[in-house]
Amino acid sequence: MLSLDDIKQLIELIDESQVDEFELETKETKIRLKKNNGTIEALPPASVSQAPVIAKPSEQVVEAPEVKEEIDALEVITSPMVGTFYASKSPEDGPFVHAGSSVSKETVVCIVEAMKLFNEITADIEGEIAEVLVTNGELVEFGQPLFKVKKK
Repeated sequence: MLSLDDIKQLIELIDESQVDEFELETKETKIRLKKNNGTIEALPPASVSQAPVIAKPSEQVVEAPEVKEEIDALEVITSPMVGTFYASKSPEDGPFVHAGSSVSKETVVCIVEAMKLFNEITADIEGEIAEVLVTNGELVEFGQPLFKVKKK
């Protein structure tokens, strides 16, 4: 049976994706998620008489702080999904990058785990890591800034 956290993660993943409708059926559970005008509905099985759970996508407002001119040249690497941030491939390994690390477009900067899938996140920019904005094991949101990069 899916836990409430699993269902919340499914809702967030569908909300962030191009998928308009998703259905999952197991012996114990049937769930259907469908986007409707900016909302996602999670409908319980027909045998359960509960009202549908409706989750509205969160509106994230990020205000840019006042910065010096030299910092204006910084780019931000953001999380492409909701999940858990990992700075290294395994607990025994060092971080992929740290402040001062040079990165290219193909450089893996971290891993974001979502629904038991480990997704390598690449820099997609050439430059130097100026600041790491999250800590290892932290839950990150879609679009959340992960790193500040000084472009070359």
